[in-house]
Amino acid sequence: MIRKTSKNEIRERIHLRIRKKLSGTTERPRLAVFRSVAHIYAQVIDDSRGVTLASASSTEKGVVPTGGNVLAATEIGRNIAERAKEQGIARVVFDRGGYLYHGRVKALAEAAREAGLEF
Repeated sequence: MIRKTSKNEIRERIHLRIRKKLSGTTERPRLAVFRSVAHIYAQVIDDSRGVTLASASSTEKGVVPTGGNVLAATEIGRNIAERAKEQGIARVVFDRGGYLYHGRVKALAEAAREAGLEF
């Protein structure tokens, strides 16, 4: 019997293919995005040291438009850019995590760009 491949398995395969070519350095850390049905998460990661430098998510208290919508993704994009700038990070490499560059992922990326991150 042929087993149907789930969307998450396909996404993970795409993510592994992207990660072969993409890694964060000390000069340009990786801005990684994870999107669930209810929330969105972003991390700035230095892969050479294996350290998370900054993070933001829609599960935090104080994020006004909570949940998995475009408004929350925009707010998280601004938050992650501000936190990265506090750490002295201006340039990052964007890792969309195997998701299409559309909707919440695009809103997060554009908000981070507007807040001052370069990628």
